[in-house]
Amino acid sequence: MNQFRFSRRPDIGDKVRVSFEFFPPKTDEMEARLWDTVTRLEPLKPKFVSVTYGAGGSTRERTARTVKRILNETTLTPAAHMTCVDAARHEVDAVVREFAEMGVKRFVALRGDPAAGVGTAYRPHPDGYANGAELVGALKGAGDFDISVSAYPEKHPESPDFATDFDMLKRKADNGATRAITQFFFDNDLYERYVEKARRAGIYIPIVPGILPVHNFTQVANFSARCGALVPAWLAERFEGLQNDPQTHALVASAVAAEQVLDLVERGVSDFHFYTMNRADLVFAICHMIGIRSHETEVAGSAAA
Repeated sequence: MNQFRFSRRPDIGDKVRVSFEFFPPKTDEMEARLWDTVTRLEPLKPKFVSVTYGAGGSTRERTARTVKRILNETTLTPAAHMTCVDAARHEVDAVVREFAEMGVKRFVALRGDPAAGVGTAYRPHPDGYANGAELVGALKGAGDFDISVSAYPEKHPESPDFATDFDMLKRKADNGATRAITQFFFDNDLYERYVEKARRAGIYIPIVPGILPVHNFTQVANFSARCGALVPAWLAERFEGLQNDPQTHALVASAVAAEQVLDLVERGVSDFHFYTMNRADLVFAICHMIGIRSHETEVAGSAAA
């Protein structure tokens, strides 16, 4: 596929639902940026917002604090990420109870990256949940939660083949997953073929495309290479020569992501999950271009009329 192709329909904004991903801040400066982002995106009324979670006590504590603040200070519905990395079952179960007592009803259940980083071998905790399917089963047994799981249109980098990938996704669905959210991708044909194969494999939960606005093309290209995501030649050409031109880079990035979403809408997709990187501007611009308007803007417009 050389590029996205779509025809703009005026009612697209009424048919599209979005969700956003944030990560817990590590510093005061990062925390200020996160809450500026949350404040800017809240009026778009996403279906939910997820907060990432990693191995290690400090990361888990930051996730909990961020989720609690979203619950207490915004109208947003948070989904807490859960992973199996470096934790025994009783430790994971305790964190689930903590979130549930806080009022969390949504989770994103992930096996998680190896503790040593992407590309290294994953070793389950000897007393922990071995994979995402087991974690989903434990969450479903702990409460009537809405559970999102991961999916990989270009195959998980550790899977030997797509059959293994689909077997794991089906186990997650059978254990109670509500939906799958994909790793980011830039070739919509790959996503469409993936969904078709999943349906043939007996997987019928929604498979929501994960959309990554390109804040920095060089960084995205390097990360894509590590996690096995294709960067099409036409996409590289769009950003060529913009390394030192952040304003034009941002304009191109918002246009590319909006094109991708609109093309997927033409293919029948209605739900999208945006990896915000705790930055609001690109996501806000993309949502505006696909017809999702800020509630505050709508109110102001009605008053002016």
